[in-house]
Amino acid sequence: MPEERVGDRLKRFLARYEPFATRLLLLGIFVTGLIAQFVKPVGDALQGKAFLGGALLSLVAYVLYDTVKDLAAALRSPTRMQVKSRELGSFVTEAFEARSAEISFLGYTGETLYNALYHRLEGFFDDPGPTRKVSIRFLVPDFRQPMTVPSRVGEHGVPEDDEEFRKRLESKCQEYDRSLSAIAQRLTMLGRVTAECEYRFYQGIPRDKVCIFNRELVLHGLYDVTARTMGFSSEPEYYDPKGYQTDLNVWSRKDNEDSKVAVATWNKHFDDLWSLADIPPWHRGAPV
Repeated sequence: MPEERVGDRLKRFLARYEPFATRLLLLGIFVTGLIAQFVKPVGDALQGKAFLGGALLSLVAYVLYDTVKDLAAALRSPTRMQVKSRELGSFVTEAFEARSAEISFLGYTGETLYNALYHRLEGFFDDPGPTRKVSIRFLVPDFRQPMTVPSRVGEHGVPEDDEEFRKRLESKCQEYDRSLSAIAQRLTMLGRVTAECEYRFYQGIPRDKVCIFNRELVLHGLYDVTARTMGFSSEPEYYDPKGYQTDLNVWSRKDNEDSKVAVATWNKHFDDLWSLADIPPWHRGAPV
């Protein structure tokens, strides 16, 4: 598990002891008000005339504290539990509101996220907003290796490895890496934003689609690994997952403890895969 930050420990401490401290303070005001009202030396020392009213008000606040707290929690907008892949753009925009933005992807080719990132990064040349550092990481399957998905659909639906199809997919990833790395290098040269982008290869088929934003928000879904791409009548079918059709479950560190654990677990899992992944020979940017 990643090392817990001081800010996280402080938030957890406040969340745990704030209700008790608030109740203790309100009860203390109530008791002090009553004593000041009926014990003359204390009242004279505090030089107050409205202790009883203040004490009663603090007692009412003490009694209503839980109700008000529960109402505030109920009115707080909850994180959506599931989103469409085509909604990634809004999460990218929100991630870039931070001074240091980190976006990580685990999946197929990253096309949906690439489309969401490209124009928003281009907009940094006009106005980077508060962002001063950007780190983007893509983990995609090692298309250099034989695979069952993606693959050609053989007789009776049996997957057959297709080297040419894999090469086309790798070329697509190379194009995305080149485009984003070029923007990142230009932004860094201008000096307003330090930006990095890198693709790496993991071993296995594209099963999970994971997007992590600023290590605070995780979107996770499962590809339909049996989805097919149909070409012209003379062309074969391919097992080719459709990332833009993938629904994504949402976990946020701002939600409950279970969500915090899920976010921490996905961050560690991605970092571990990243450390083990191969760097493609065509990557031009500096490693992240």
